[in-house]
Amino acid sequence: MNENISAQISRMDTDRLKGYKHLLDFYHGQQWEGGERRGERHLIFNYARVFVEKITSYLMGGMKFAVDAVADTPEARARAQKAEAALYRVYENNHLEQLDLETEIDGAVLGDACYKVIWDANEKRVRVTAPDVQGIYAWWLADDISRIWRVASKYILSAEEASFLYGIKARSKTASLVELWTDRDFELYLDSTLIEKKPNPYGFIPFVIFPNLREPKRFWGISDLLQIMESQRELNRAMSQLSRILELSGNPIAVLENVEESEDIAIKPGAVWNIPEDAKAYLLDLLQGGGVNLHINYIDLLYRVLHDLSESPRSAFGGMERDLSGVAMEIELQPLLQKVRRKRIIRTAAYNRRSRMILKMLEKYTGESFWENRLRVVWGPVMPNDLTRKVSSEQVLVQTGIHSRRTAMDEIGVQDTEQEFRKWLEEREAILKMNRELSVKFVKGGNRERALLSGAEGVEE
Repeated sequence: MNENISAQISRMDTDRLKGYKHLLDFYHGQQWEGGERRGERHLIFNYARVFVEKITSYLMGGMKFAVDAVADTPEARARAQKAEAALYRVYENNHLEQLDLETEIDGAVLGDACYKVIWDANEKRVRVTAPDVQGIYAWWLADDISRIWRVASKYILSAEEASFLYGIKARSKTASLVELWTDRDFELYLDSTLIEKKPNPYGFIPFVIFPNLREPKRFWGISDLLQIMESQRELNRAMSQLSRILELSGNPIAVLENVEESEDIAIKPGAVWNIPEDAKAYLLDLLQGGGVNLHINYIDLLYRVLHDLSESPRSAFGGMERDLSGVAMEIELQPLLQKVRRKRIIRTAAYNRRSRMILKMLEKYTGESFWENRLRVVWGPVMPNDLTRKVSSEQVLVQTGIHSRRTAMDEIGVQDTEQEFRKWLEEREAILKMNRELSVKFVKGGNRERALLSGAEGVEE
């Protein structure tokens, strides 16, 4: 079966792949069904793209990683700090802040996303990439979609790329390559021909496949666009129709009654029309009777429908029409907060799995040992925070023993809590040392003053 893996995957997930293409076209503005008719105006107001990028910005804002020790000992904390530093080195080397944002936008459009974690033998470092999910195929065990036992990655290379990367000569200008991974084996196919087979060097499948939003009992996810496609098309149609009405109103139509022939009828200031005695002539007013307001009201309704279905209230775009308290603003943005939370639950598991793969590869190829640690994703606040108020709240929680200082720094948004805590300890030790020195000087000075006073009193006596 594996010898014909290219033929096998060509028959797999055909509906999913067609759906991906349709969603990408819609995201890029191809939103009129049946194409555009010649001579007609077809406007496109691509709110779908705006909604996707807006929700992704809220989702990813201020995200960072943290590693906690599983035991409260200096050695365990040191190992956790070492693992966290290693993760951030990989994060910076692979520009993961940019890659994650781009992957999240892609996942929101298609409904699925994927990361690949491999060891770059030439550069001696972990490399993290985001393969096109349109070329990813997965097999899971029975009805347990969380247990993936095989993954195939298909991609197209030019003949020059195939020669440079794999040292193989393609039969044509392009080559179709398929990587097939299991926990034990790795196989590479070129145009359906097996060209390499070896044990999996990592001991695990180096792919993290995750959905944008989970549909119950389904492996593949749901796109953010599906809910708003119909209302987006209707908005484009309604806006195009209103645009045509306004255009015709600005260039009015001349209506002639009881006129068999008409020549030289010009609509311009000072124009004179010669028509028969029993004929009538007038300009058609498409805006009379307030009819245009019906179109505007309908567009406003579609506008609200788009915001409701996308779970992105108008206030999420900074358009607060009235002053609101923090609680009232949170209620206003509740749909957005709920959607972000659903996504973050899925992302936390995916990013922690990716971090675990990174640490395993570093242990295998660099000889470092990070032991067992607790991996976390620290998400930034969705709502704008009053920092002064937040600090006051955290101060009370620390003083009452509810929060540790590290937790308080996490909540406030400090990037490296361990380094900040070490700085605080150093400052505290320096201040205590200075206070002790000043206290000693003060005591010595007081004793000297008392001694001088005692000597003066003895002389007087």
